[in-house]
Amino acid sequence: MYIVCVTSCPVGIAHTYMAAANLEKAAKAKGLEVKVETQGAQGVENEITKEDIKRADGCIIASDIRIKNSGRFEPIPTLNVSVSEAVKDAKSIVEELLEAIE
Repeated sequence: MYIVCVTSCPVGIAHTYMAAANLEKAAKAKGLEVKVETQGAQGVENEITKEDIKRADGCIIASDIRIKNSGRFEPIPTLNVSVSEAVKDAKSIVEELLEAIE
């Protein structure tokens, strides 16, 4: 199974990258293939492509602000959470997405 994630916070520094790392770790612990795009102070990094979206079984958006190009995720099941939730409990978020798409 393949999931994509986007993380972003208002400042775009610490929480964006902590959430990304935690979601990636939690997804890999579940045996999932994962790609995490960050939208932070450095701009968009590790951008999710159209090919990634075609392959994806689901998406997690962990953000406290509006992310760029959010409409591209409409074709796939998407779970929206706050960036702080992803920092604190990424494992539960990944499990919630899996329950929704299985």
